[in-house]
Amino acid sequence: MENIYVSFSSWEYRVSETDRTIDGVAKTIAEVLEKKKYSIDYYQREFKWESKQLAELVADLTAKFLELYDPAHARKDVAKYAGYYLGSIIISQKGSQPFIVDGQQRLTSLTLLLTYLRRLQHGRGDLVNVDELIYSEKFGEKSFNLDIEDRTTCMDALFEQGEYEPQGDAPESVRTLVARYSELDSLFPDELKNESLPFFIDWLKDRVQLVQITAYSDEDAYAIFETMNDRGLKLTPADMLKGYLLANMEEGAQRTKANELWRKRLRLLEERTEDAGSDFLKTWLRSQYSKKIRERKRGAKPEDWDRIGTEFHRWLRSAQREIGLTSRLAYYDFVSKDFEFFGEQYGRILDAASGPVDATSRLRFIRYNSDIGFTLQNQLLLAPLVPGDSQEVIDRKFELVGRFTDILVARRIWNFKAIAYSTMSYAMFLVMKEIRGLNVPDLASALRGYLLKLDEDFDFDGLYVHQQNRRQLHHLLARMTDHVTVASGQASNYLELTNGAKVKYEVEHIWADHFDQHTDEFQHEADFARQRNRIGDLLLLPKQFNASYNDDPYEQKLPHYFGQNLLAASLNRLSYEKNPGFLAFAKASGMPFRSYDGFFAESIAERGALYQALATLVWNPDDLLTV
Repeated sequence: MENIYVSFSSWEYRVSETDRTIDGVAKTIAEVLEKKKYSIDYYQREFKWESKQLAELVADLTAKFLELYDPAHARKDVAKYAGYYLGSIIISQKGSQPFIVDGQQRLTSLTLLLTYLRRLQHGRGDLVNVDELIYSEKFGEKSFNLDIEDRTTCMDALFEQGEYEPQGDAPESVRTLVARYSELDSLFPDELKNESLPFFIDWLKDRVQLVQITAYSDEDAYAIFETMNDRGLKLTPADMLKGYLLANMEEGAQRTKANELWRKRLRLLEERTEDAGSDFLKTWLRSQYSKKIRERKRGAKPEDWDRIGTEFHRWLRSAQREIGLTSRLAYYDFVSKDFEFFGEQYGRILDAASGPVDATSRLRFIRYNSDIGFTLQNQLLLAPLVPGDSQEVIDRKFELVGRFTDILVARRIWNFKAIAYSTMSYAMFLVMKEIRGLNVPDLASALRGYLLKLDEDFDFDGLYVHQQNRRQLHHLLARMTDHVTVASGQASNYLELTNGAKVKYEVEHIWADHFDQHTDEFQHEADFARQRNRIGDLLLLPKQFNASYNDDPYEQKLPHYFGQNLLAASLNRLSYEKNPGFLAFAKASGMPFRSYDGFFAESIAERGALYQALATLVWNPDDLLTV
C-alpha cells in the first residue's frame, strides 16, 4: 500500500491511484444500514462487546439526544438537531459484496438497538419504520443486513419474539448477542419510552453519523486499518491527554519518565482486556474528581461526570486548576504518583473480576459483582483509595465496597428492581462522592448506613423467576448454594455453579411442568404456574441432570438430589445423617433446613422462607463492620 495517503481534515475524501480507489464519506446510520448487506470474513473476531461497552453506547446516545429534545418540538424539528459522530468503519468492497474490516462491534450493537426499538414501538400509531435498517427482503426471502450465517437463527428470534435460548454448542457471538439484547430494556431510559420515542429513533437514524471508509481491495482496507491504529493517525483521547500532561512538565528526565510510566501502565491494562486503558482513565477521573452528574430530566446539561465519560481529555484541560495542576511539578506528580497508583489498583480490580474465587480473599466480591454485570462498581472501588494507602488498607477498602455493592445488587434483584447502568448511575455517583477518600472505619459506617436506609430487603416473599431475571436468579442461587457449601466445610463451588467449569448448570424447578399432577391443590393452571415459578421451587442443577429427570415427579427425583450440591441435597433426609459440617452450619446459623418426602404448595412456601433466611445471612450489612 505504498503512496496512498488519506486526509482526515474533511468529512469526505477520495484517494485514487490508477486502478485503486478509496472513498471516505460521513453517512447517517440509515445511509450505512438501509437496504445494505454486509459480511465479515470467517477469520474476523467474534462479537465480543461486554455489558459496559453497550451501556456506554446507549448512555452516550440517549444523553446527547436528551440535551437536544424539547417536548414542545414537532417531529420535523429533529432535522435541525445537532448530529452525533460515532467514529469510523472500514469496508472492503469485493465486487457487489461489502465486507466489514473494522466496526463490526459497533454495527452489530446498533443493529441490536434498532431491533429492540422496533419491538418497543409495537402497537404505537407513531412508529418509525426501522425494518429496512435491520433486514431486507428479496423474492420473498428475508435476510439480515449484517449477513453472518451462524447468527441468523438467533437474530431472527430476537427480531420476531425478542428472546432466544442459545443451544449448548452455540458460537460465542450468539451467546453474546442474546446477553447484550437482554440488557437493552434496562439500559434504555424510561423517559424515552413514551412520547419522545419516535423523536429519538428519527434522530438516531438520520442525525447520528459514521465515517465509512471504503477500499476496493482487502490489501488497501487492511493497510488503512493498520495505519489508523498503529501509526498514530487516529489519536485516541488517551493519547491526547498524555500529550497535554507531558507538554506541561519539565523537559528532560521528568517528561521521559512520565511517558514511560504512562505507556507501560496502559499497555499492561490493555493486555488484560480491550479498551481497558481508556476505561481506567474515565473511571479514575470520575472516582476522584467529578462533582456533578446530569440531572435525570429533559433538557439537563451534561456535567463533569458525564463529560469525563465522553471527552475526558478535554474535561481535564478545563479543570486543571480545580484538580491541582498548577505547576510543572504538579503535572509530573499527577502521572508519576496518582496515575501510577490508581492504574495499578485498577489492574488488580480487573484481575479480581475475572480470576478464581478464593473464599478467604478480600477481593472475591469484585468477581461476584462483575459476574452479575454491575459495571458501575469500579468507580466505587477506586473512590475511597488515597495514594499512599498500604496494601492492607487498600484491600480492606476493596472488600468494604465490594460487599456493599454485592448486598445492594442482591436486594434490588430480590425486589424486582433494575441494576442497569442507566438506572443506577445517578445513585452510585452520589455514593461515590460520599465515600471519596474515607478511611476504613468511616467507609464501613457510611456504606452500612446507606444500606440500612434502603426500602428493599429480603422480607419480600414474592420473588419468582421469569424470562428477564433468570440469569440474575441463577447468580443469587449460586451465591446461596456456595455459602452453604463453604460454611459446611467444603471447597467453594461458585465457579462451577456459574458455569466457569465444564459442567453447565441451569435454574430448574423442583416441580415438573405438569399441571395434571397437582390438580388436588390447584383448580387453574395459571395458579399452578405462579406457584411453580416462586423462588422456593428453584434449584441449580447440572444441565444433564435436568435432561434426565426434569419431567419426573418429585418422589422419583428426590434420591438423585442427594448427590447434588448441598442446597439441592438438603431436600433429602439422608443429608441430615452423618453430615457433620452441614448439620453444624444449620444449627449455628439457625437456618430452617428440613427434608421433604413429598413436595407441595406449602413446601414451596417453606422453602422460600429458607431462601429468604439464607439471603439475609449471605447479604448482611452488619458484616461491613467486621472487615
